[in-house]
Formats: sequence, structure tokens, C-alpha cells
Amino acid sequence: MVEANLIRSAQNGDHESLVKLLEIIEHSVYRTAYYVLGNEQDALDASQEALIRIYTKINTYQEKAKFSTWVQRIVTNVCIDKFRKKKEMVSIDENETTLYAPYNVEQEVERSGMVEEVRRAINQLPEHHRTVVTLRYMQDLSYNEIAEVMNMPLNTVKSYLFRARQQLQELLKEYQKGGV
Repeated sequence: MVEANLIRSAQNGDHESLVKLLEIIEHSVYRTAYYVLGNEQDALDASQEALIRIYTKINTYQEKAKFSTWVQRIVTNVCIDKFRKKKEMVSIDENETTLYAPYNVEQEVERSGMVEEVRRAINQLPEHHRTVVTLRYMQDLSYNEIAEVMNMPLNTVKSYLFRARQQLQELLKEYQKGGV
């Protein structure tokens, strides 16, 4: 209810409401970007770009879909654009890590071995599989919401998730054996 009031106020030009709304969704936007792109710096860039798009396009939001679904569609589209651009570039240092204060608690939790193995496995998935896994398990979207966000048929989402789970199981088995 609070979110709905903030949305309406933001659409009516209330800058403070828009800023509060962006603060509420900021972490969720970053998480999606991080799990789709698999890189902290790219995720920060993508989440910033997505938040700017949300900021500038808040008036285009219509209550036909849930606000979170609308936001996830924007984030996913930004990530897909970045992923495509990234394919064309070559990274000098793939292992470079930059620490950012707002995410220190999450980083501490993520340092455990199993979480890192899962993250590595997710990052090895094809882009479309990685995206549906992120939206389903990291953002807790329903199959229908994922279909809407990714603009694809429901059965395609189910198929991608099924294949992604199979691939993840295989990759995790290899990690446990010490193969990857």
C-alpha cells in the first residue's frame, strides 16, 4: 500500500516520493543485475542505468502489471543490453574485485564456498538461462511474471528453467568432484 502511494505521488511530480521509491527498489535492482551479469562493476553500472530509466519513465508505469514486474523488466533489458555489449569487449583483468560499502554484509555472506560455487555455476549458464534463474530464485518472481518481464511465452520460461536446473546440477557435481 505504501509503495502504491509512493508510485502515485511520484507520477504526480513529487520528487521526494520518487527518491523514496528508488531507495526501496535499489537493492533488488542491484541483486538482479549482479546475478544476471555476474560482475559487481557491471551490476553497479546496470543498476544505476536501470534506476535512471525508472526515474525518467515512472509516468509510463501503468497498474496493469505489478510494479516489481515492471521494474524487473527494465533491469533485465538493461542487463541484456550490457551483456550484448560486453560480448564485444575483452576484459583485461577478469578477477579484479572492487569493494563497495553498501554491499559489505552481503559480501560477507557470499564468501562461503557453496555460495561461490553456485554463483560460478550460474555465471556459466547461457544468458537466457541465467536470467530466468535470477528472476525466479533471486527475485522470487512467478513463472508468469518472468514470462512478462522477458516478453516470452510461459512454456519457454518453464523450459529454460528446467534446462538451467539440469545444467546447474551437472556443474555443481563437477565442482564437488573438483573438476571445474
